[in-house]
Amino acid sequence: MRKGERSAPGEKRRAYNGPALFSHGFRPFFFCAALFAGLAIPAWMAAFSHGYGIGTGGNALTWHIHEMIYGYLAAAIAGFVMTAIPNWTGRLPVMGLPLALLVLLWLAGRMLMFGSDYGMVTPIVDSLFLVIVAGFAWREILAGKNKRNLPICLLLSLFALSNVLFHFEEALGLPYQTGMRLGITVVTVLMMLIGGRIIPSFTTNWMRKQGILPEPAPFGGYDKIAMLVAALTLVGWVIAPNAALVGYGLVAVAIMHFVRLRRWRGWQTARDPLMLVLHIAYAWIPAAFLLMGLAILRPEALTAAHAMHALTAGAAGQLTLAIMTRASLGHGGRELRAGAGTIAIYILAFTGALLRMIFPFTGMGYALGMSIAGIVWASAFLLFAILYAPLFFTKRR
Repeated sequence: MRKGERSAPGEKRRAYNGPALFSHGFRPFFFCAALFAGLAIPAWMAAFSHGYGIGTGGNALTWHIHEMIYGYLAAAIAGFVMTAIPNWTGRLPVMGLPLALLVLLWLAGRMLMFGSDYGMVTPIVDSLFLVIVAGFAWREILAGKNKRNLPICLLLSLFALSNVLFHFEEALGLPYQTGMRLGITVVTVLMMLIGGRIIPSFTTNWMRKQGILPEPAPFGGYDKIAMLVAALTLVGWVIAPNAALVGYGLVAVAIMHFVRLRRWRGWQTARDPLMLVLHIAYAWIPAAFLLMGLAILRPEALTAAHAMHALTAGAAGQLTLAIMTRASLGHGGRELRAGAGTIAIYILAFTGALLRMIFPFTGMGYALGMSIAGIVWASAFLLFAILYAPLFFTKRR
C-alpha cells in the first residue's frame, strides 16, 4: 500500500510500491476481462459471418463458448474473489509479482486457445488458472476461519473442474457440452448466491439513508429454498438438458426467483443507477430460466442457444458489469456514483442482450442481427475498459 493509501474495511495491507495495476486483484482482472470481452465478440461475429477459423481445429463456435465462460467470466470472477476474500478474512491480498504472474497465466490461456493446436499444452495451461484461483480461495477462507464462505470455494472448484471437462469431455465419453453446461450452472449459482447477499444488503443500506420503508427482505429461508431448487434443477439440466421434467422445473424456478427479486424492492432504487442496475441484472436470471424452460418444452418456438444468451449475455454480462463498476469505484477510492459514462455502459450491455433476444424473431438476416447485437454488447465492455483504465492504472485516492 502506498503512503497515504487507505485500505478497504476489514482488509489488511502490506507495503507496496510497485505498479498500481498489480496492487489489488480487481485492477488487472476487471480491466483484462472487459477488454477481452469487447474484442472477443467482434472476432467471433467476424468468424461467424465470414467463416473464419479460430481456436483449436478452427472451430470458432467452440472457441466463442469457451472463451466467454472461461476467458471473460473466469477473469471477472477472479477479480471479484481476489478483492472480496481479503475483506471477508482480514488477510493480506495477493499483489505485486504473484498477481502479475497469475494475470500472465490467464493471458497465456487466451493466446493458446486462440491459436493453432498445441496439443496438451493448451488445456493444461488454460485449466491451471482456475485451479490456482480455487486453491487461493480454499487457502484464504480456511486460514481466515471464514466458514460462511466455504460454498464459494466449492463452487470455484467445480468451475475449475467444468473447464477441465470442457477440454476432455470427448476423450472421457461425456455427452456433448457437458462441461459448458456445468460451467454455466456454477456461474449461475454464484450469481444467485453473491447477488442474493449483496443486492438486498446494498439496497437496505441505501434505503435507510434515503429514509424509505419498507426495507427489502433479508436473506432467509425463502432464499435458501429458491436457490436449492434452482441448483437441483440446473444439475438436472446438466445431466438431461432436453428432459421435459427439467423444462417444467426451470419454469417453476423462474417464478420463484421473480418472487425473490420482488422481495428486494428494487423499483424503489430508481434514483440511483448504481443500485438499480443490480436489480435489473438479477432480473435476467429468472427471465433466462423461463426461456430455457420454454426452449425445452416448446423447441419449435425457441432454441436452446437463444434462451442461453439471456443467462450469459443478459444475466452474467449485466451483473458482472454492475459489480465491476461498483467494486472498482469503491476500492479505487472514488465516490459510489454512476456518471454518464457508467450509465452508458449499463444501457449498452442491456440493449445488446435484449437485441440478441429480439432479432431472431424479426425479418432481419441472422448474421446481420447477431452482429449488431454483439457489437452493441461488446461496446459496453470496451467503454468500461476505456473509462475505468485511469482508475486501474493509478493509485487509490
